[in-house]
Amino acid sequence: MAKIFDIKKEITIPNGVEVVLDNGTITVKGEKGSLSRIFSHPKIDIKVKGGVIEIHCKNPRKKQKALTGTFVAHINNMIKGVTEEFEYKMKTVFSHFPIKTSVEGNEFVIQNFLGERAPRKAKILDDVTVEAKGDDITIRGIDKEKVGQTTANIERATIVRNRDIRVFQDGVYRTSKGDK
Repeated sequence: MAKIFDIKKEITIPNGVEVVLDNGTITVKGEKGSLSRIFSHPKIDIKVKGGVIEIHCKNPRKKQKALTGTFVAHINNMIKGVTEEFEYKMKTVFSHFPIKTSVEGNEFVIQNFLGERAPRKAKILDDVTVEAKGDDITIRGIDKEKVGQTTANIERATIVRNRDIRVFQDGVYRTSKGDK
């Protein structure tokens, strides 16, 4: 006979953070801003009681166990984002042609990459701030996924094509990621 067991995980809500659960959507509000995300699965129950978020799964299979851990990680990242903010750092590296970087609206512009006349552009997602000072670039925001995706967009815009990448190692590379 199969053994019935439950998974129950708890996340304590820190002071200064407000968590509201409404029909599967969790909204986390803090001093830096507010984030919302939908968490829904038929076998996983989420409840907010007092200063604790309870994530409960009855008789889970392997995928439900993994999804429970994923929900916990996402909620922890939301809480961390609205209290501390996420910050990634990047560095402009060149040996052949001097690269000039700037922020224009919601685009990151890379000029003179490998001597190209047309500038390369990377999209900056909403609620993410990008600062370019010399060769150093700082990306900040409260949503970890948007900050990471903006960093990836910038890194992806400087892919070397039609040249030997062992020689042409120019580009914009991430040097550190995470929180402040």
